[in-house]
Amino acid sequence: MILFIKVLLLFLAAEDKTINTMKRNHFLFILVFAFGLVACENNSNKQVSTDLVKNTKSAVEHAELGTSPVISFEKVNHDFGDVIQGEKVTYNFQFHNTGGSELLITKVSTSCGCTVGKYPREPIKPGQGGEIEVTFDTHRRKGIQNKTITVLANTEPNNTQLRIKANVVLPENQ
Repeated sequence: MILFIKVLLLFLAAEDKTINTMKRNHFLFILVFAFGLVACENNSNKQVSTDLVKNTKSAVEHAELGTSPVISFEKVNHDFGDVIQGEKVTYNFQFHNTGGSELLITKVSTSCGCTVGKYPREPIKPGQGGEIEVTFDTHRRKGIQNKTITVLANTEPNNTQLRIKANVVLPENQ
């Protein structure tokens, strides 16, 4: 690579009038591109592979019985009861890793845009716990509402469904 750069610089520095500007620009582009390839090389090992979630057998180096992470929720359903339309209500689903290796939650998705799920991004060690905060916005909703929250993790099976329910009522002044 260094030899290529030296030859290229000698070529560009040449006083020969037969070398036109177009050729020089072309070689400058190649030089910048070559530097870009070398500079953009990413040796970071800090990113976690999504294979851990898609193929939970790869989540544990030695996939022995009982060593996989297990997510255990205190409860998977929550009923907010009667809620006045326009309110935002929140519930925290508590969980523990009852398995034998680190639990990694990679995604929490909801069945509609009116529900938001917040979850821990760092691995949960065996025996430790955490919570998934679910907020339901009742704006423009009425009647009985059932929403599903899907937790994707490196467990077997790789997803767990949580459910919330609310009866959205109109304010008394309407």
